[in-house]
Amino acid sequence: MTLITETSDLRAVTERLRQEPFVTIDTEFMRERTYWAKLCLVQLAGEAEAVAIDTLAPGIDLTPLIELLADTRVLKVFHACRQDLEIFHRLMDGGMPAPVFDSQVAAMVCGFGEEVAYETLVNRLAKARLDKSSRFTDWSRRPLSEAQLTYALSDVTHLRTIYKKLSSRIEQAGRTEWVAEETAGLTQPGLYVTEPEDAWRRLKVRSREPRFIALVQELAAWRERKAQARDLPRNRVIRDDLLMELAAQKPKDHEALRRLDRINLDRESMREVLEVITAVHARPESDLPQLPQPKPPPRGLGPTVDLLRVLLKHCAEESDVAQRLIATSAELEELALDDEADVPALKGWRRELFGARALDLKAGRIGLAVRNRQIVLIEPPQA
Repeated sequence: MTLITETSDLRAVTERLRQEPFVTIDTEFMRERTYWAKLCLVQLAGEAEAVAIDTLAPGIDLTPLIELLADTRVLKVFHACRQDLEIFHRLMDGGMPAPVFDSQVAAMVCGFGEEVAYETLVNRLAKARLDKSSRFTDWSRRPLSEAQLTYALSDVTHLRTIYKKLSSRIEQAGRTEWVAEETAGLTQPGLYVTEPEDAWRRLKVRSREPRFIALVQELAAWRERKAQARDLPRNRVIRDDLLMELAAQKPKDHEALRRLDRINLDRESMREVLEVITAVHARPESDLPQLPQPKPPPRGLGPTVDLLRVLLKHCAEESDVAQRLIATSAELEELALDDEADVPALKGWRRELFGARALDLKAGRIGLAVRNRQIVLIEPPQA
């Protein structure tokens, strides 16, 4: 078992791994008390070795790791890679690991269902069982125990077997491009950047009163910048419900702000919040955001979506591909409304698998029936 704590050892192991066709990667991190994930450990495995890199070791320089991640000659294999890629995007100063293979995406293409868990793949493909005793450990505490390291390394050693078996299945099924297309979407840097001006979109805003919306937008942007600057979780700056209360109550001075019993801000934050509220109050009506009123769905949309959903389930079962990978509920609604909707289901392999049939179903060129408790497609009799 190898724990890397020195830059020279890290350089040596990454140079060896850069000669491999692929390397499996996992991370252990903490983020309960921070805005940015605190990277505590990186696990790497090639064909012949597996190591854990102590990213918190005093004086360690992670440049060799970054160079490995950026080396396009080596495939980087993850499972459910979004959080790992978010961490590496920051570590690489806006760069991204490339190329990438995500075993969860690959498993969805191979008939393992929706967002299959790593443990399931370990059991079914590696024929092993995970020791889950260290799952909720504090990875920032040192020294790390042997049990912690054994648990951490198992995430990359089993992944070697999983990758080989999944990639073989995918190649035999002729679906290599499907996985590559899906994984390419996960490596877009924009996925891992939260712009403060867009932070309000994650809030549940029910009112459409323009000045209230403007306050929610500006207060959410202020909170995002504050959380990033102080490296604190958003709700440690101010909780969502209290941010909405500020937007609704609109306190105009320190005294009014102090009367809001549930809101407890430090002096600097109180000043900044009042500046935000004052600035929004000063805006002319013409400069306030106007959110469109939601339109009631047209008659027949619900049944059409339901019909498309049945077809989707049939196509997913027939092809052994997870439904969500083919089309989401929101995409089904768009497709129900518009035959030329700009949705993935009408492009590439998804169109061949489902989208073309969906258009045929809407146009009455095919129908659905049940035979022997199975959904089947039927063609209407010719006139």
